[in-house]
Amino acid sequence: MATKTAPGPISGKRKREESHTNAAETKRPAVGPEAKVTFKDAADSSAKPSLVQRTGSAKAPARPETVFPTNAGTLASETNGSSAPAPLASTIESHDGDIHLQLVTGSYERVLHGISAKIPRKLLRTKPASDQDVEGPSTDADNAVRFSNTFLFAAHASSIRCLAISPSTESDKRYLATGSSDERTNVYSISTAPSTHNHQVDLPSLASTSSTSENPRNRSLGSLIHHDRAITRLEFPAKGKLFSAVEDNTIAISRTRDWTVLSSIKAPIPKPQGRPSGDTAAPGETPAGVNDFAIHPSQKLMLSVGRGERCLRLWNLMTGKKAGVLNFDRSLLSQAGEGKYSSGEGRQVLWTAAGDAYIVGFERGAAVFGIDSRPKALITPSPITKLHQFRMVPPVGQAGSGELVAISTEDGRILFFRVDATVSADGKDKLPPCTCVAQLGGAEAGIGGRIKDFEVLTLQVEEPPAPPMLVIITASSDGAIRLWCVAGLGSVSAEGGAPQQVGSLLGTLETGSRITCLGAFVLDGKAVGSVADEAEEAETGANENSEGSENE
Repeated sequence: MATKTAPGPISGKRKREESHTNAAETKRPAVGPEAKVTFKDAADSSAKPSLVQRTGSAKAPARPETVFPTNAGTLASETNGSSAPAPLASTIESHDGDIHLQLVTGSYERVLHGISAKIPRKLLRTKPASDQDVEGPSTDADNAVRFSNTFLFAAHASSIRCLAISPSTESDKRYLATGSSDERTNVYSISTAPSTHNHQVDLPSLASTSSTSENPRNRSLGSLIHHDRAITRLEFPAKGKLFSAVEDNTIAISRTRDWTVLSSIKAPIPKPQGRPSGDTAAPGETPAGVNDFAIHPSQKLMLSVGRGERCLRLWNLMTGKKAGVLNFDRSLLSQAGEGKYSSGEGRQVLWTAAGDAYIVGFERGAAVFGIDSRPKALITPSPITKLHQFRMVPPVGQAGSGELVAISTEDGRILFFRVDATVSADGKDKLPPCTCVAQLGGAEAGIGGRIKDFEVLTLQVEEPPAPPMLVIITASSDGAIRLWCVAGLGSVSAEGGAPQQVGSLLGTLETGSRITCLGAFVLDGKAVGSVADEAEEAETGANENSEGSENE
């Protein structure tokens, strides 16, 4: 009869070898784009995973190792749940010789392009806004804007339709989110510190600039996959929340701490009313999708406009439910340039800085509404052209001069309208027009291409008694990025109904891509490669080594 022999005891040497092997396998993170760990919604364990390409567990996410393809580097992920409203522009007080800006563009070619712009202080000279200075950038190398590539890679499987950058906080990094037609939202961590010469390398580039300024703090955090339609709009009202809108009339609210979906707002699908020309809906489907949304400065209300419907929807963000619907009157649409065969849908919507009025943009015009949802005034460009992007201009002029809204056009202009018209007696009567006080670019500046997107930044170049200056970054569909300096915009006044030409061109960069969206902010953090930064990295490395020795 065969006798079974019990396995002998494991020696101490074998135990130590197995423990080292298991520890190494546990510590080893998945690196590169192939590393995929699925996170599910905490509320429903059977829900679709909301985040991929992350490492660690859902409760305590580990340090991700997926980095930008063109600038490898790692930085631990940190979040800040601040509920402060997002500022309209970045304001800094720089006392050194140069000012650094971080530009990010998306394009039809799926390319996510990060650009660092170094502006000498001499170029940001205070000039009256009435001076028609549309000359090109200075040829002197010391007085010219220097561009360098921060990252450049194909971020999505389809064209990039929108992007958003989180507001400025005490942290030394911001979040960058990009949305595409491939139903994914990529999330990145962008450093707010400018790179030094120690990190500049020469790498191949598709852009006109050959220099590359690598920042090791920039990294990829993964992809959100909780949507099943193309993403149309992204916004960070605070660093702790991300709002994303898609073509199925859904607006999702995600938490940046663990990237879980907190709530989802669903608007009804509009009823089919014919197939207008240019409709891109699939056969048998109805044109649908959120074109744009705007969050009130108090972060308690939200406005949204969608495709295929001639109305504006108001949402209560405290409850996540609909608060009202405002149908656009036929007379209002006619005055705003929406003819009989136009769609009549709102393309853009935004609140004023004070939150007491909002603007609804159509294809060739816009309407200003009061807090009581009654139309106040009309915004119509002259000559009539298609409108693309709307931005509120921070108040930098004289007190009581009124709020300004900047609008980019199809013919290469940025028009500044004063939003200070009085409320009309009847909403059906002819509304008063808003005054166009200034114009940037256009045929007078030798620019005729479409300005798809732009950003407005505020810089305090001189001492506080001096007024701040505006730096406007424009992105055209032909791939050109232009930096403009505008001073004294709040004090201009239109004489005889003709807007004044303002701004001076600081620099131009040809990216070679058809740009669809743009984001920009001031690099005002601690410089990479500084003595304090090196000491911090050395201390972090020493702590990691000590932890590793303790684990062994």
